[in-house]
Amino acid sequence: MVNGENSEIQSSDKIVLELMDSTDSYLLLMNSLSSSLREGWLELASARHSMGASRISSALFDLKSHSAATTLQLNHQDAGPKSEESHFSLCKWASSESPKSCSEEAKFEEDKLLQKKSNSPKVLNQDGSSNSEVQEEVSEAPEATELPCTVEDQARKERLKSLSMFGVLVCPKLRAAQSSFETALETLVEVVNKRADLLNAYDQMREKMESTTK
Repeated sequence: MVNGENSEIQSSDKIVLELMDSTDSYLLLMNSLSSSLREGWLELASARHSMGASRISSALFDLKSHSAATTLQLNHQDAGPKSEESHFSLCKWASSESPKSCSEEAKFEEDKLLQKKSNSPKVLNQDGSSNSEVQEEVSEAPEATELPCTVEDQARKERLKSLSMFGVLVCPKLRAAQSSFETALETLVEVVNKRADLLNAYDQMREKMESTTK
């Protein structure tokens, strides 16, 4: 009987500690989010003052349809036999291009190349080899020496591409503002996930209190 009561108390204390820890982390993340947004707006205002209002204006925005450079994914995680937690993850810049999509695109290009080779006439050389075989060997040589593009390189390329609408040479403050807003977006996703943990811990504590009062 005593062991059962002790385990019950330890379980309740664990839930309360998780709730307090989630609350503390949530408040810290909200403070960090506010700081990142404030810093980003100040840097953007400084960049507009330095480059001029005509260089940084909504009139320069490209209003055409574009694929999203940053997406938000929802993942479901098991939190027990009767519950399920939702976890958000941010896929930004190069993360949106998964290795699967890259491999599919490479396979598509390879299929196009093979189709082009099959449709082209084959001319036999004196040694019996065809021109298509020689061209295939030559085309495979650069691919072997080509270095793979890293995630950081792709992210840097996408960042520069997003700032290209403001001109070739942009103010360093504008790059700093981009970095601050990117950090704020990452922090916002962490806030959402931590809020989900906070609500989950609160529900567990409420269920525990209701079960003990009955």
